[in-house]
Amino acid sequence: MQARVEAPYGSWKSPLSAERLAAGSKPLAAPQVDGDDIVWREGIAAEGGRVAAVRSSRGGKGVVVTPAPFNVRSRVHEYGGGALLADAGTLYFSNFADNLVYAQGRQGAPRALTSDSAQRHADFAIDRSRRRLIAVREDHSQPGAEARNSIVALPLAGGAGIELAGGNDFYAAPRLSPDGSQLAWLSWGHPRMPWEGCELWLADVARDGTLARVRRIAGGPGESLVQPVWSPRGELFVVSDRSGWWNLYRVRGDALVAVLPMAAEFGAPLWVFGQAMFGFTGDDEIVATCIEQGVSRLLRIDLARATAEPLATPFTDLDDLCAGPGFVVALAGSPTQPPQVVRIDAATGAHEVLARSVEQTPDPGTLSIPEPIDFASAGGRSAHAFFYPPRNRDFEAPAGEKPPLVVMSHGGPTSIARNSLRLAIQYWTSRGFAVLDVNYGGSTGYGRAYRDLLRGQWGVVDVEDCVAGARQLAAQGRVDGDRMAIRGGSAGGLTTLAALAFHRVFKAGASYYGVSDLAALDADTHKFESRYNGYLIAPPGPERERLYAERSPALHADAIGCPMIFFQGLDDKVVLPAQSEVMVEALKARGIPVAYLAFEGEGHGFRRKETLARTLEAEAWFYAQVFGFELADAVEPVPVMGGALPTRARP
Repeated sequence: MQARVEAPYGSWKSPLSAERLAAGSKPLAAPQVDGDDIVWREGIAAEGGRVAAVRSSRGGKGVVVTPAPFNVRSRVHEYGGGALLADAGTLYFSNFADNLVYAQGRQGAPRALTSDSAQRHADFAIDRSRRRLIAVREDHSQPGAEARNSIVALPLAGGAGIELAGGNDFYAAPRLSPDGSQLAWLSWGHPRMPWEGCELWLADVARDGTLARVRRIAGGPGESLVQPVWSPRGELFVVSDRSGWWNLYRVRGDALVAVLPMAAEFGAPLWVFGQAMFGFTGDDEIVATCIEQGVSRLLRIDLARATAEPLATPFTDLDDLCAGPGFVVALAGSPTQPPQVVRIDAATGAHEVLARSVEQTPDPGTLSIPEPIDFASAGGRSAHAFFYPPRNRDFEAPAGEKPPLVVMSHGGPTSIARNSLRLAIQYWTSRGFAVLDVNYGGSTGYGRAYRDLLRGQWGVVDVEDCVAGARQLAAQGRVDGDRMAIRGGSAGGLTTLAALAFHRVFKAGASYYGVSDLAALDADTHKFESRYNGYLIAPPGPERERLYAERSPALHADAIGCPMIFFQGLDDKVVLPAQSEVMVEALKARGIPVAYLAFEGEGHGFRRKETLARTLEAEAWFYAQVFGFELADAVEPVPVMGGALPTRARP
């Protein structure tokens, strides 16, 4: 066995290059069962990040079936999802470039079903007997007015279609009963987000295809519902958090009856359409993924006996589940396996991998395995995180040296840090960094009470938890308390900026398309999140104005004293470039070292392989300058404005 090379933390030579990560990682999403085939969406970084539909027939190799330049993405709510439906060999999908809905059979080119690019569609359901597609529509045809949302029916022969349900601000999950006689859906209105409160609706489908006897089944301002699903027998099921946890319920008449009460989550925030965490593998059998303390597992639920038993698999992170007779397909990963599309036998748990987001995983000797940790935060509450120590089988640090720490603050902010293998984390740990991926108060996976810790406390609780986690690791001697950085994107960018402005813990920061000005966010953002700050900060009024002024990092840039690097997509419609640029200018004017990389053609979340590689390398270069070590790889330097980066002696 070769002796390990002694080198400072951060300077280790890693087999995970930024180019390998950018080119080798394929985002996978939305697997579906289509007869004997499995269909899913797959990102292609080498083609500008376009998303294609991929079909696997009878377990064979997946084949890209939507031709370039078609991009299977929807812009409904800007975050999209629900852009693809596979049915009887035909694909129905939304195309990102023109917002039109297309149909594509097994032979031939895609054929447009709609013609108005101002109308966006998502979350499709097939109505075979009436030869139509049911979808959520977001209509942007009135300039200057807020987009109008509805549920519509689109003829498969093409045409404008008809509106089935309208009048509420938002709609999701239109689901037709197996016999086509009933339609269920979710709706909610301003100022709520769907995970705050929404409603489940049910209607009969009349002979002429319109809806009759429309009635609200469940929901309201304090109840969040997700994923209405019809059983093979025609019984409606849904997930509700009325108990404090997203649990399974069946609809009996106009009431919900609990299936399996548990202190676990069978649902997730409806940021994107089409999310699924359970499905029917038989008339009376459900296979579901549930999240307990941030970690997933599979359960097989016998409805006739009202019992459940674990379904043993090697996976600890399961999402996007769909079901077929006796099996499920899901996105599944673990600390040693990146997300992959897998087919899992519902009786045995045996699985078959259909697609991998990463074709070649790193040598196990280079993998850092996440350690779940709980730690005390402000106000006596507990917070959660995954800690990744530095690891590289070929290197060791000099005796007595402690590693630099990168704290990750996820977006959303109602999202979740997962524990499946992410090369974007291993990129840091294999170079000698420690990483703390924080599930701060407000995160999903720990019940509604934990999620609601962020009510009125955005920029406070999330920041306190990131700060507390870093301080605990430093106090325990597991990281170098003088070399800690924080990074985050979108909502996590606000967490990052606020941590640097209001606390003196971190010595560097990286903001990816981060929020800096709360009032400007209200003025510029899209419909879906346009009232979200009423929950996160306060309802409109003098108190909100005071809190905006108190918590907006852009108004406290003079309190940031450490170097920062910003990354921004110039086509971002969720967090506009001005949110980053105002911070850059403020820091530069004060002589604080600051770097800014902006990318044409990138929106909210980077997709192009060139962008992905450049941002990783630039961030690593920046930390190396601040923390005083040399990178093992040659990296293009980043222009730094404001002041000179500090010169620091090597540890």
